[in-house]
Amino acid sequence: MYEFVNKVVYILKKIIPESIVRPLRPLYHRTLVFFMALVYGFPARKLVVIGITGTKGKSTTAEMLFSILREAGYKTALISTIRFAIEDFSEPNRYKMTLQGRGFAQAFMRKALNARCTHLVIEVTSESVIQYRHWFLELNALVVTNIQPEHIESHGSFENYVAAKRAIVGTLVRSPKQTRILVANEDIPESRAFLSKDVSKSIGFSAKELTNLSGDDRCISFEYANTHFSLPLPGSFNAINALAALKMSEALGIPLATASIALTTLPVIHGRVERIEAGQDFIVIVDYAHTPDSLRALYSTFPHQRKICVLGNTGGGRDTWKRPLMGRIADEACAEVILTNEDPYDEDPRAIVNAMTCDMQRTPKIILDRRVAIRHALANAHKNDVILISGKGTDPFIMGTQGEKIPWSDAQVVREELTQLLKKI
Repeated sequence: MYEFVNKVVYILKKIIPESIVRPLRPLYHRTLVFFMALVYGFPARKLVVIGITGTKGKSTTAEMLFSILREAGYKTALISTIRFAIEDFSEPNRYKMTLQGRGFAQAFMRKALNARCTHLVIEVTSESVIQYRHWFLELNALVVTNIQPEHIESHGSFENYVAAKRAIVGTLVRSPKQTRILVANEDIPESRAFLSKDVSKSIGFSAKELTNLSGDDRCISFEYANTHFSLPLPGSFNAINALAALKMSEALGIPLATASIALTTLPVIHGRVERIEAGQDFIVIVDYAHTPDSLRALYSTFPHQRKICVLGNTGGGRDTWKRPLMGRIADEACAEVILTNEDPYDEDPRAIVNAMTCDMQRTPKIILDRRVAIRHALANAHKNDVILISGKGTDPFIMGTQGEKIPWSDAQVVREELTQLLKKI
């Protein structure tokens, strides 16, 4: 049914003028989400559905919870920005959006039920609220990782963005499930405010709860509730993501000892501080960091290494406010900055990177061809340097003018270019 609806909508978009469609769009989205939930038998009612929302850390926290639930013996499915998984089966998310519309979530949940899954971890974004994709998820639980300015153009203001997050919390509040658990970041005022909502359990988490925090460029470890945890991921921000997952797993009745095993053996999370190794004597990291806070966190994870930073500014025509700030952060933290193309859409890529240079004290190198930019960074690295390639993560396309989608993978390009570079040595 999902594939059939996609074909019908594609045809209708070709023949119905936008002027007619625009005023009917909200009714269309509400009607479609109800129809698809009905067709698939309201599958969320038969699953324990755990939502993850927030400006950053959603995918990593979702992966952590997915691993913890599986370690605890629950058959679990996952919908995230990175991938779709049902137990051991996994496929990359190539939709260039976290939560696909037109009933995708309902169809996927039915597949999960058919595979005898009992639990689903699902990322829910503010932009999915615009099209009512959070309806009929029938949440049992929700994690709010944090709230920072993002998607300002699409929502109209930061206040509207927070309101969209509030609507996701409202989905939990109105859920027909008997127990409704909310875990939210107490260190952020906007997410802390959600803890007063009418749910069964409201649980805050704060960085202050982490003790004996230590790590290097490969891992981070800490203690929480007299239990030791070690993650094969660097960065204190990943310890906070882990804490959010631990709070939720505790609320679901999973012992901390079980969660510790799951986090210690956590598989590679692609596009999230992902280390690419081909025998080179320097570090190469691919990461999704695309907000000022996430970029700072990424750079601070490697405080003692000389950093070569490759970045652009995701999303032509949107979040223009952060362009000079992203450039300044890179200028202050990196020995060499290479500005490049990411997703210009219908905007001039050169104009985007020029805007990023406004507050930079040094003149960056501008190489709009992203592959060439990565090649330059690799070729100019010294022993023990760290190359940080940010902004795309696992995004499968570079979005160009008039809807052009150029297939892309930062990780794959890095591997290809490293192979060529090492042949010359």
